[in-house]
Amino acid sequence: MLHRKIYQLCCDETEVWIFLRDQQRWIERARILDIEGELVTIRYESEEEDETCSWEEMVRIESIGAITKKLSTVPRGDVELFVSDECPESEQIRDRYPESNAD
Repeated sequence: MLHRKIYQLCCDETEVWIFLRDQQRWIERARILDIEGELVTIRYESEEEDETCSWEEMVRIESIGAITKKLSTVPRGDVELFVSDECPESEQIRDRYPESNAD
């Protein structure tokens, strides 16, 4: 099942965070480039001192402990969110602090 999910993330070309169980480390904002047998090719960038390095690694599926992806991002603060006219009412974000009409 993990193999199918990794394949789907590869096809979606989405950024993922991968935990490598054998190295006890997270790889952040990686892209899954290819799956060949039990090997997964990933590409990611890291910042070291004053330079950005681009890495491409091949890891075994069995060493992957977890894969996560960001579902959405919402800005903090007093920002008006744009809502599509086609968005169903049941999926719209409701005002957490409605203004009271008590005078």
